[in-house]
Amino acid sequence: MNNVHDTNHQNHTPDNDVHITSFKDNTLVWIDLLILTVITVKIAFFDLQNLTVAVALLVASAKTYLVGAHFMHLKFESRIISIFVGLVALVFVLVMIILFSDYLFRQEI
Repeated sequence: MNNVHDTNHQNHTPDNDVHITSFKDNTLVWIDLLILTVITVKIAFFDLQNLTVAVALLVASAKTYLVGAHFMHLKFESRIISIFVGLVALVFVLVMIILFSDYLFRQEI
């Protein structure tokens, strides 16, 4: 078992640096996620008409950012990974704009 552990340390370079976040940071992110979950549930009880889904998706996007940045360690990744994540987020926003524009302008039959 020690040999495997020692081998891992031999392969340690600045390029594959391990990022360990503190317990305090993880706890704060977890509390933020709980607060955002409560907000999502509370939104369901308000009559925001056409904006209900949009507001819920906005809160869900904030939760996605927190999970990706902190628990998946995307904030420590290289610039190219950040660019690809940003492109995926941009495509998501464009798809949502197309979806909601169709939903808003659709005529009832």
